[in-house]
Amino acid sequence: MQLYPASASPGSPTVAAFYEEVTGSWQYVASCPETGKAIIVDPVLDFDPAACATWTASADEILAYVEDQGLEVEWVLDTHPHADHFSAAPYIKARLGNRPQQAIGTRVLRVQEIWADFYADDSFADRPDYWDRLFDHGDRFAVGTCDVAVLLSTGHTLASISYCMGDAIFAHDTLMYPDSGTSRCDFPGGSSAELWDSIQVILANDPQTRIFVGHDYRKDGRPEACMATVEAHRATNIHVRDCIDRATFIATRDARDATLPLPGRMLYALQVNIRGGRLPEPDGKGRAVLRVPLNRFG
Repeated sequence: MQLYPASASPGSPTVAAFYEEVTGSWQYVASCPETGKAIIVDPVLDFDPAACATWTASADEILAYVEDQGLEVEWVLDTHPHADHFSAAPYIKARLGNRPQQAIGTRVLRVQEIWADFYADDSFADRPDYWDRLFDHGDRFAVGTCDVAVLLSTGHTLASISYCMGDAIFAHDTLMYPDSGTSRCDFPGGSSAELWDSIQVILANDPQTRIFVGHDYRKDGRPEACMATVEAHRATNIHVRDCIDRATFIATRDARDATLPLPGRMLYALQVNIRGGRLPEPDGKGRAVLRVPLNRFG
């Protein structure tokens, strides 16, 4: 766990960052230092695709921190339907007595439509009931004395949103750590042009705004890292620093994405995450099954 104390900026949260190393995923607990009220962002349900088995070690580590710090979690939030890991939001909500609200961006309904076709299962579509709240761009809510604003940040997926809490932005799979650039845009509904535009909105914030990213893959063997300021990204991010223009970024991102294989967990994960992280219901004999599209991807 990495801890980032609140700054002197008004409404600044304390941020605890938890690294899930198998998928390189960052999970966050952001709390109001005055009241102890908190949000959890992008929690991971552990999954082994070879055994098709799940467990809860990563989520339990977050829950242990919440209990140790005496925090009151008000929201369990996902930034988008993840393609590389299962969301642990329903598990965490249940462990906390169903008190927190579970939420994601409203465009997840469009992602449901796309993937209902891939999975040949129309029951995946038009299901807002998997969440307590679907956020639109510009929505706001309070967590103690901290104000949280929702920012539409499409490109990586068409449903991606960022959560801006004081001087902290949970920018998910838009930016990566500056030495690693940005995240891929080649999933159905993704767009490198939209990702560029989303990133420019994020980088227009105050230079000392802290950007917390969704993934890190320890480039060149360095330790895992999750936070860099707007100023650091504008100066050093290899894909979007100030000397790089939109056309160059789009060409670079598209060329890179053309070389990438599908994430190994994607076809398992999306059917879970478009249902708010819910695993398939078992049948009358207790058997639960995931579906995999056949011959839909090259």
